[in-house]
Amino acid sequence: MVFVIQQQSTTSNMKTIIHRSNERGHANHGWLNAKHSFSFASWYDPSKIHFGALRVLNDDEVAAGMGFGKHPHDNMEIITLVQEGALEHKDSMGNGSVMRANDVQVMSAGSGVFHSEMNHSKDEAVKLFQIWVFPNKGNVTPRYDQRTYLPEGRNNTWQEIIKPEIQAEGDGIFIHQQAWFNLADLSSGQTLPYTIHQNGNGLYLFVIDGEVTVDGTKIGKRDAIGITEATTVNITATANARLLAIDVPMIELH
Repeated sequence: MVFVIQQQSTTSNMKTIIHRSNERGHANHGWLNAKHSFSFASWYDPSKIHFGALRVLNDDEVAAGMGFGKHPHDNMEIITLVQEGALEHKDSMGNGSVMRANDVQVMSAGSGVFHSEMNHSKDEAVKLFQIWVFPNKGNVTPRYDQRTYLPEGRNNTWQEIIKPEIQAEGDGIFIHQQAWFNLADLSSGQTLPYTIHQNGNGLYLFVIDGEVTVDGTKIGKRDAIGITEATTVNITATANARLLAIDVPMIELH
């Protein structure tokens, strides 16, 4: 597979695509209730394959005591954000951990890795986002990292949770891609600008909760807006909102 970066024009108007919550794919397997922002497993929408390097954004609820058994991945950057409950991770690199709300996990599958993700609780469901990003280099040595990002660090401001490898400098969690992830808890009435990090990147803004307007477009809980050919985007909360901003190269797949 070859990736080609789409260059942004500094003179074009901002372009947007809206992904409404109720238009996502849905699969209820009993133990797993999943919503898919992009085509995944048995759900396929040719207009929703990827947004640049962003390939998967799954909104999963896993029943108590259940989970994803041991399975393989390769050449993908896998990011997990737990929203409620506790998720137990084990992998073929020897890592084992339990993630809870405010924890961020990255696994660079690289040349190949096996892992499992199980609900740590026997009584309560666990809710999480799992996100896949195409890497900018293939067959890297698999790696794992996990950090906690407290909510006081994102009150009406962007809290950077993931950055590219070359900018990590030992103080942050990173992936093998020129991509940045930020969280924000935005109070009603507040406006928060987001500046896209580099030419050729787009912004995929996912509303975890609440409601905002972006360039006059209202998006609510679990809606998303993809933005290209822009430099700075102004986001205004019309109700208290929790936001996830994913800033990725606008690659084409060939």
